[in-house]
Amino acid sequence: MILLTTLNAKYIHTNLAIRLLYDLNKEWEGLDWKEFTINENRDEVAIYCAKYHVVAFSCYIWNITQTLTVCEKIKALNPNTKILLGGPEVSYEWEEVIALPYVDFIITGEGEIPFLEFLTNYPDGLNLVSGLARKENGELFYNNEAGNFDLLNYQGLMPYGNDDPVELRNKVLYIETSRGCPYKCEFCLASLDNKVRYLPMDTIKETLLFMMKNGKVIKFLDRTFNIKKTFTLEIFQFILDNYHPGNVFQFEITADIIHPDIVSFIREKVPKGLFRFEIGIQTVNQKANLEVQRKQNFQKTSAIVKQLDDLIEMHLDLIVGLPFDYLEDIKFSIEEVFKLYPPELQLGFLKFLKGTPLRDKEQHGFIFDPEPPYQLIESNYLSKEELAAIVRLEHALEIYWNKKRAEHTLRYVTEKYSIFDFLLGLGTLFGQRREYHKYTLADVYDILFEFADKNHPQDDILKQLITLDYYLYYKVRPKPIEGIEIEKEFLHGYVNQLELSKEGMRYIGLALSFDLQKWRSEGELIRGKNIILLQYNGAEKASIISQLSADKVTVEK
Repeated sequence: MILLTTLNAKYIHTNLAIRLLYDLNKEWEGLDWKEFTINENRDEVAIYCAKYHVVAFSCYIWNITQTLTVCEKIKALNPNTKILLGGPEVSYEWEEVIALPYVDFIITGEGEIPFLEFLTNYPDGLNLVSGLARKENGELFYNNEAGNFDLLNYQGLMPYGNDDPVELRNKVLYIETSRGCPYKCEFCLASLDNKVRYLPMDTIKETLLFMMKNGKVIKFLDRTFNIKKTFTLEIFQFILDNYHPGNVFQFEITADIIHPDIVSFIREKVPKGLFRFEIGIQTVNQKANLEVQRKQNFQKTSAIVKQLDDLIEMHLDLIVGLPFDYLEDIKFSIEEVFKLYPPELQLGFLKFLKGTPLRDKEQHGFIFDPEPPYQLIESNYLSKEELAAIVRLEHALEIYWNKKRAEHTLRYVTEKYSIFDFLLGLGTLFGQRREYHKYTLADVYDILFEFADKNHPQDDILKQLITLDYYLYYKVRPKPIEGIEIEKEFLHGYVNQLELSKEGMRYIGLALSFDLQKWRSEGELIRGKNIILLQYNGAEKASIISQLSADKVTVEK
């Protein structure tokens, strides 16, 4: 009996690799598949796996440490169980892993051809298995890889056809329509396969139909989905013709090469919120880009983001630690990208993945953690202290911007101050007051108010916007903040003026010293006493439903 398995990062994730291998070989007697997560009890996972003759793990940077722990426990329970590892984390620099006493075999490279050869030739013909590293009597053997698998062999296969459809509804479902990437970014494993190959279109469509019917969030794994205009438009149109309510589709795209026809198609046909785009900007510093063989036109990228951000939810990525990216360069990148106000701005730290060319560039003085995820510790361009400071900034970015707790505040800060300096200072203060991963919602706003008081004591608009963000984040009326809520008789008069329903609703009126509506729509700050009305229904976060000049609000008689 052979088990195909993996440890996913979260329960909501699904592993496409083991599904593909199982679907290709499911007629093989004794072949099973099962997913676990990195948070499950390792002993229980090992007990389940130890009953099999061979356990084949799909290995990635986020699960290799936990996977090896489980492998050791399996061997302790049943020394006769053989451990087979595959996946990107063991396809390069695998010698130390195969040397471990509880690892028997490693398949390197694409798994389809060698896994079938393994099934066919195990246990006596392993010298016929392509890309296989193995030990025999203390001696190491390795067979050369077979080369790329012909993706046309996936004709008619359905990777999610072996799942219980009920369990798929609340999980992220992944689909692969192509492999390879035309770019050669030296920090990315995709740079090692520059030939883009596509799966059969009818198979892609059949898989999508199944996923749309039984799933919700569908994520495309293609490194650059928009390389081929005709392919992109055909898939987009197919989705529009067949998607179900609640479906969301996520794509990795390269914005500066997106064809005008694709932009026009989106603007004319795609409903708001149906698509999400992940765009890896990484850095605005062209010298850093060129050093890692990355091509990007930030001006074109910005223009595309601005053209589509009212329809597409954009997730933008930056990488800290690239060669020639000093602290001032990183500050510039963060400030320029933040001006695009993406719903999510992911600030990642350079990781030296096994097999990537950047891992061997010693001239930059890179020092990185030898253990997964191989993150940068320091370099010729960033000290340990500077990296630690950016980590504090990243915590503030996640807590306040990505979690939607201070959107108005941080937009205003970007327009008036340095968003980099603000988040850096805020992140530092937050770390002094609370643990980054252990705090209350009250802490979030208390610390933000404290930071504003200390650093911008005269800025009344900043404090009003913090207050607004505080009130807007709650689903029910929160603890009042003194000095900004209007009196009850004015509030009741305002609600009556607008003839608003009071059944199941709560209202709050906030007094502002500027025209919020004008600032939100045009970015123009116009002073004047205004009242905004917030509505709470208990089910969703509060919403702004009206703004009036203070002198037009009547008092309830």
